Amino acid sequence: MKAMILAAGKGERMRPLTLTTPKPLLAVGGKRLIEYHLLALAQAGFSEVVINHAWLGQQIEDYLGDGARYGVAIEYSRETEPLETGGGIRHALPLLGDAPFLVVNGDIWTDYDFSQLRGPLAGQAHLVLVDNPAHHPDGDFTLFEGQVRDQPGLTYSGIAVLDPALFDGHGEAAFKLAPLLRRAMDVGQVTGEQHLGQWVDVGTTQRLSDLDRLLAERG
Repeated sequence: MKAMILAAGKGERMRPLTLTTPKPLLAVGGKRLIEYHLLALAQAGFSEVVINHAWLGQQIEDYLGDGARYGVAIEYSRETEPLETGGGIRHALPLLGDAPFLVVNGDIWTDYDFSQLRGPLAGQAHLVLVDNPAHHPDGDFTLFEGQVRDQPGLTYSGIAVLDPALFDGHGEAAFKLAPLLRRAMDVGQVTGEQHLGQWVDVGTTQRLSDLDRLLAERG
């Protein structure tokens, strides 16, 4: 199974830090954000990783290189225009192949064990959900007997396994992922699980500082 790290966002809420540095390369706890994912993916048995980028994307390629020092092989999906999450993933499908793949947002930090997602996919998507953080109190979806439903309850973590078939017939260049997931939920094609460990959506400079303190306490 291949993995994809979403790293194309401009990180506007992280300014001024992201005016000169792409968000996935911001340092926290002695590493760049995206390095935590690469190391965790390698430890979980993933050897092939696709990273999409747009804003200051060459910095990401220059810093990470071919991925060898992390124990993975990296391919880059370069975007010349904003494609949003759904469009960015579909643009990368030629690099990801025909089999289900793992996808993870580049601007989260978590202790989730990615090896748990290497099994067969039942349906078109499998989502990892977490308790609602303070900045997103209503959540996104509900988990009921292993199925994800389009009702607020838990928060989508930004970690999922997706089948390329989820994107069939979508003709727009730029589009969001959530509507495709909701369409698949309506026909019972989305399973899920709840992660009870640590997870941080590093969307603001304050949350970046909070995570830095958390990692310092962990040693």
